[in-house]
Amino acid sequence: MPDSTGSPVGLHRVIAPAGVLPQAAQQLDARPELWPDEVRISVERLNLDAASYRQLAEAHDGDGEAVKQSVLRIVAARGKMQNPVTGSGGMLVGTVDEVGPESPLGVAKGDRVATLVSLTLTPLQITDGLADWDGRSEQVPAKGHAILFARSIVAKLPDDLVPELSLAVMDVCGAPALTARVVRSYVDKGIKPVVSVIGGAGKSGSLSLAAARDAGAARTIGIVPFQAEADKLDKAGLADAVALADARDPVALSSAVAAALEEVGGAGAGGADITVVCVDVPGCEHGAVLSTKAGGTVIFFSMATSFSAAALGAEGLAADVSMLVGNGYVPGHAEYALKLLRNEPGVRGLFESRLAED
Repeated sequence: MPDSTGSPVGLHRVIAPAGVLPQAAQQLDARPELWPDEVRISVERLNLDAASYRQLAEAHDGDGEAVKQSVLRIVAARGKMQNPVTGSGGMLVGTVDEVGPESPLGVAKGDRVATLVSLTLTPLQITDGLADWDGRSEQVPAKGHAILFARSIVAKLPDDLVPELSLAVMDVCGAPALTARVVRSYVDKGIKPVVSVIGGAGKSGSLSLAAARDAGAARTIGIVPFQAEADKLDKAGLADAVALADARDPVALSSAVAAALEEVGGAGAGGADITVVCVDVPGCEHGAVLSTKAGGTVIFFSMATSFSAAALGAEGLAADVSMLVGNGYVPGHAEYALKLLRNEPGVRGLFESRLAED
């Protein structure tokens, strides 16, 4: 164990460039020896974030072995999993292997946990060559270790859910928590908003729809690109209206939201009060802005978002909308997401269907 107490945010693990936080670093020190305030996790499974996995799969034309080797190279070179194209990573589940005597995280050796901080700032070593992963899914069986800092966030895995399901939920648990917070801010002002979720059949999208309804939204709209997803979302019963649109086509998306608003009797013209972007492809910024009413709010959760495109697009459209970046953390976010999963059969069905397909 190193003699001195490390930085609570992990500065002592940064190799290069000097002086940056671990998330911005090009390389981290992932050796297993602990500083007094750190925790070492024995890794069981990684969950690559959707934008990162999609980029890797498309870059390698769906060749699973090539995707696997790319992930191994990234982790070996960087000491963490951070896609150099998307800048994003994911999260992991595992078992607590050792706890430094000064760690404030409240976990003990043997606890099965999920990390609620990004793999982009988590020191990581993989020791099995990802032998049990075919490179064709976001969830990655893996052996190795990861390091958590004093300021990291971690949650014990619930006993009533299989680890794969817990991991899938906790990977996106910031989305429903922030969606609910924003909806409640409208309700507190006497406004029951109409909420449109782009990518409503996905993990973060389905949870955001459930959260919007739970928080008091007047109506919910789910936007999906394909009929198969529309059928699944309609069956789940999470949205008052389900519409088909390519979110990269601003006019088509705006038209689809307008038609859905007419269907659900949305208050006023010009778009939804709140638009939540949960898709994992770039180019959806302008459509999200165009389909949100004046004075409304756009929440960007996708790691494929270009925030300069969003800002400049809103300016070019003379759109008076507030734009929020979903940073993945809201106090109590994991517990809230798990509650929605347990209480909403439609959410659970979509998650379990997705896991079965993987």
